[in-house]
Amino acid sequence: MFTGIVECMGRVIEFSQFDTTASGGNGTSLVISEAQSILDDCHLGDSIAINGTCLTVTEFTKDTFKVGLAPETLSRTNLGKLQPGDPVNLERALAAGHRFGGHFVQGHIDSTAEIIEITPENNSIWYKLRVDDAKLMPYIIPKGFIAVDGTSLTVCDVNDDERWFTIMMIAYTQTHVVMPTKKVGNQVNIEVDMLGKYVEKVTTSILCGESKSDGSGTSSYIEKIVKRVLDK
Repeated sequence: MFTGIVECMGRVIEFSQFDTTASGGNGTSLVISEAQSILDDCHLGDSIAINGTCLTVTEFTKDTFKVGLAPETLSRTNLGKLQPGDPVNLERALAAGHRFGGHFVQGHIDSTAEIIEITPENNSIWYKLRVDDAKLMPYIIPKGFIAVDGTSLTVCDVNDDERWFTIMMIAYTQTHVVMPTKKVGNQVNIEVDMLGKYVEKVTTSILCGESKSDGSGTSSYIEKIVKRVLDK
């Protein structure tokens, strides 16, 4: 679990599509540098979010660490497009007893979004982003939470039909995250508010019942109540 409050920006120093080392596991791996500030309490197997993606540390030094990238991760995130020298947002998993400054972020990326407009206003910046997966739009609401490359941000405007939303980034945030290095056309990782998913799951079951893989289903909670009333 994460909060979406980026702790520091690291930098990619190695992207290997077939890492045959013991820490690479014969898969795709990523090595990040300039991470000394978050590695003082690091252990093998710890979780660190890179651009909002929860990943497992397989090797680390004083200021670098390595993670493995599964095919699912590569298909859902922008991590496969990273090049040596690219900056990335970093956040350690939430520790018990610490102040919670952002929102509940799982580090499980839902999809990517394309930056379609960047508009400065005074010392802030507006970003308009088009969501790749239209099915995510019901979870993106004005003044709701969204994690963009792992940064907890407030949604401003939403257009469901055209699949876009906007966020505004204040001056302080601009100097502590990778978003200002992005350009129109770049892809960012997004994770919608998981609380919305849980609410939908529960309310759908109550109102519509549950569907099964064989095509059958169960009556909704409302239908069961009505049936009991009618039976009486």
